Amino acid sequence: MSEQLTELAAFAETLADAAAEISLKYFRTNVPADAKADASPVTIADRETETRLREMIEAAYPDHGVFGEEHGSVRTDAEFVWVLDPIDGTQSFVTGKPLYGTLIGLLRREAAVMGVMDMPALSERWIGVEGEATLFNGNAVQARECPNLDRAWLYATSPQMFTDDHFPRFEALRGATRRTIYGAECQAYGLLACGWVDIVCEDTMGPYDYVALAPIVEGAGGVMTDWSGRPLNLDGDGSVLAIGDKRLKDEVMAILAG
Repeated sequence: MSEQLTELAAFAETLADAAAEISLKYFRTNVPADAKADASPVTIADRETETRLREMIEAAYPDHGVFGEEHGSVRTDAEFVWVLDPIDGTQSFVTGKPLYGTLIGLLRREAAVMGVMDMPALSERWIGVEGEATLFNGNAVQARECPNLDRAWLYATSPQMFTDDHFPRFEALRGATRRTIYGAECQAYGLLACGWVDIVCEDTMGPYDYVALAPIVEGAGGVMTDWSGRPLNLDGDGSVLAIGDKRLKDEVMAILAG
């Protein structure tokens, strides 16, 4: 890891600490949820958390860009761009389910080079940095071997997240795997990095949903792209595929190609 990325990863952890303090203050307090333009829920916890993270980034790295779910983007043409999801899994958050996380990603020249996924209610944190092993609560983790698709455990947040065009392709993949589980939110990618899950396949995702997760999956030996095999950055089409054992990649992508 370069000195620069070491410094930025340490800073990302301070961001995660600050985010956890805010979100836990509101968790299980029956905080009201407003509806955004796309009908997805948002709370004061989402907005306050992102505001605080952006203030910290502006103070420490004023030349860096920021792309956030709640408050838009600035300087996305900068060498470094922070990609923020203050509360990934807002539906879980507002219903008292502890499977919500803060996602803090970093792009360098449009490539995802660092990511932190922090789940405050569970005291679980994953950190992925380009060229380094992924850490889960301070310990290196590794995705497991699974060379046969029919033995793979597949995760997705919800079957309702897929577009009409993509849903039949997901169903084909679901039918080819051992078992499909729903509802883990961002944690599914951490479970894959730890070797407990084999595939995560999702759709209609924004950059703030996936940029932080790609270095975590890849630092554990997995691969994470869109359904066509393209790198995940600000220009993604919303499809996301994470695979723990790279030997499954061609077979899975062939199924998703339809």
